[in-house]
Amino acid sequence: MLIRRVDPDVPLPAYAHPGDAGADLRTTERCELKPGERAVLPTGVSVALPEGYAAFVHPRSGLAARCGVALVNAPGTVDAGYRGEIKVILVNLDPREPVRFERFDRIAQLVVQQVERVRFQEVAELPDSARAEGGFGSTGGHAAVGGTTGGNRYASVVSDREGQ
Repeated sequence: MLIRRVDPDVPLPAYAHPGDAGADLRTTERCELKPGERAVLPTGVSVALPEGYAAFVHPRSGLAARCGVALVNAPGTVDAGYRGEIKVILVNLDPREPVRFERFDRIAQLVVQQVERVRFQEVAELPDSARAEGGFGSTGGHAAVGGTTGGNRYASVVSDREGQ
């Protein structure tokens, strides 16, 4: 994948461990986020993805667990045609403590995936499925909302691609 440094000193995205799906993105600016604040931080890089691919900016679990930092639009999508600098929208969800970022701190991870383009075909009705119109929370299973993990709250769905 082609990559350009917008900031000539920024380290290129890198995988921390063998088998990692995400390459670490770093910020090029210092920033302090007070509780509840958000900021758009630059990464100092832009990419040229091949057609049929997209990159997704995911949060770093360590920042979420230790500092309460999340991505506002997780995952952020970098389309194949975009050539601008990748930026990350962070928010500090900790109710009491500010979070400080220094130049070149790791702030997110970039996952590159092949994506399908589809043609949309409008129909009067959709075919039936096991889930039907069940939306958020339709499977239950969480103690806080009185759900259970047993019984018939879950349905098995077989992929249309199986057996092809």
